[in-house]
Amino acid sequence: MTARQFDVIIIGGGLAGLTSAIHLSRAKFKVLLIEKNDYPKHKVCGEYISNEVLPYLNFLDFDPFEFGAKRISKFELTTPNNKKIEAKLPLGGFGMSRYEMDFRLYQLALKYGVEVRQDTVVDANFEGDMFQVDTKANHSFEAKIVIGAFGKRSNLDIQFNRKFIKKKSPYLGVKMHVSGDFPEDKVALHNFKGGYCGVSKVENNHINVCYITNFESFKKYKDVNSFQEGVIFKNSELKKIFSNSIPEFDKPLTISQISFETKSPVENHMLMCGDTAGMIHPLCGNGMGMAIRSAQLASQLIIDYLEGKIVTRVALESTYAKRWKNTFSLRLKVGHIIAYLFRQDLLAPKLLVLLRWFPFLVPQIIKMTHGKPMEV
Repeated sequence: MTARQFDVIIIGGGLAGLTSAIHLSRAKFKVLLIEKNDYPKHKVCGEYISNEVLPYLNFLDFDPFEFGAKRISKFELTTPNNKKIEAKLPLGGFGMSRYEMDFRLYQLALKYGVEVRQDTVVDANFEGDMFQVDTKANHSFEAKIVIGAFGKRSNLDIQFNRKFIKKKSPYLGVKMHVSGDFPEDKVALHNFKGGYCGVSKVENNHINVCYITNFESFKKYKDVNSFQEGVIFKNSELKKIFSNSIPEFDKPLTISQISFETKSPVENHMLMCGDTAGMIHPLCGNGMGMAIRSAQLASQLIIDYLEGKIVTRVALESTYAKRWKNTFSLRLKVGHIIAYLFRQDLLAPKLLVLLRWFPFLVPQIIKMTHGKPMEV
């Protein structure tokens, strides 16, 4: 069977995969996007996005506010012992669910001629300057370029023997949407012993509540509800949100084995985007923004390569790796440091007291984990 040929194959249809697919298809390249799930679908995600990506989204002909995204300008932080810090977000952001945003971007991708297949990639081999991608449904495709945008963990990570996949990760993520009273212009980060919870509004006036915790803390309890009662509700703000809201999901979504280990932005000659290339700690927010920004970096360089402006694959890969690191390495380092400090039971309260004494530091820290508005 002859493999169908494309200019670019994208493995994974989240934010990074969809935005790069739209970008490349608008540049008149033949693009195949392979995604194992159908749309729309909820995902465990903080669902806050920095405004740094708005110029790029507008370039792609996507306006999140057309679909009800909430404009966010304020930040609130609470401690496990119920101290509070408030600040203005330096750049601001918006709240939009992955259910809505991924679906709308998927529709836009179809509009621009991207071929989208619901399937699972089982193999991706590079030989003779071409990729062959095989799927669970026994389809084979070929392309000059493959983008890996398959998220936090995948069977392909195991196949490529990526270093991070060998280490067991201790983190568990839980997400739900609820209806209740919460300011639509605020994103809140509420800390509890062993974790923290992000809260912000998305379209339809739903409140996204997403928390991450150390699995060691969680496994002492029999289920999510008993963990929330025993640990999370010690934070009075979280108790108030949970007590005065109505769940919109039948049960919370959960994800385990979340890894914040260092990853390579190029693997097996694939350009990795989004969480596949590296994941910022949710404590610092804006993983969605990072995914979109990495898609822009990859897409611009791929266009230059396919148009002959970048002459060799070696130059393409090294340039992408360098630009990815220049764009994100500081964010990831700061994210690791902040997460480490907040995990220290004795040090974290003192750090938060310092931030309350010097509130101007909060926007500065936020700036270090976010980027400037994207140039297009």
